[in-house]
Amino acid sequence: MDVVALVGIGLLTGMTTVLFGFGGGFVAVPVVVWADAALGGDAMRVATATSALVMVVNAGFATAVTPRQVLRALRGSGALLLLLAAGASAGAVAAALAPAGPTRWAFVAYVALTIVDLLLRPGFLRPRARAELEDAAPGTPRPLPALLGAPVGAVAAFLGVGGSVMTVPAMRRAGHPMRVATALANPLTLAIALPATAVSLFGATVPAAAHAHLAGLVDVRAASALLLGALPVIAVLRRRPPRIPDRTHAWAYVGLLATVMVAMPLAA
Repeated sequence: MDVVALVGIGLLTGMTTVLFGFGGGFVAVPVVVWADAALGGDAMRVATATSALVMVVNAGFATAVTPRQVLRALRGSGALLLLLAAGASAGAVAAALAPAGPTRWAFVAYVALTIVDLLLRPGFLRPRARAELEDAAPGTPRPLPALLGAPVGAVAAFLGVGGSVMTVPAMRRAGHPMRVATALANPLTLAIALPATAVSLFGATVPAAAHAHLAGLVDVRAASALLLGALPVIAVLRRRPPRIPDRTHAWAYVGLLATVMVAMPLAA
């Protein structure tokens, strides 16, 4: 896959960062597996690590330009953030040591189970509150339990998905509208992606014969191209966010997960 194609896909990761809180992880993993197919069994490990770096930059930038009144909903979440980081450190170490084949199919299975949960369990597509509440103050819904931090961080870092696939539904079911749930997913993703990136850059490598554009397990070339496309999109969409009906926004979230689930087995 050439750099121009990666920049183009970076535009998509910028959109998913703002609209769905993904930070680029779900899009970046199958794309980097495809781009680095020549690495064979190490492609999935490199993709997971590269995804973490992309998420650090995308989620950090998106958080910086998120309105302060939205971020106030995370007040008192210090323990949650620390446990997310601790779980992510363990998950990143496990990802660096795990065989590629099972990790790839674990990614697919995890996304599939998430889609089933969103479709069948009330609270996401059929929220308790009316969709018209999307303009309500974001501070009123219940906070996320801190105990969720360690398992969410570990699974997210192990699969390279950033955590938004767990935190967005959880915040949605806690009473947040989609536009707030997806915005809050970015600082939570940052707590996961920072330690995962540190492990990937300094704690593991692929064999010496691998491509020169790797730093640790991170494909620097692919990450740079993805970010080149993503950051301008984040800046524009945060300044002028699209007005999407809450229910449509939720269905689009499920649709994107389904697209990634199909794309991952096709990456070679």
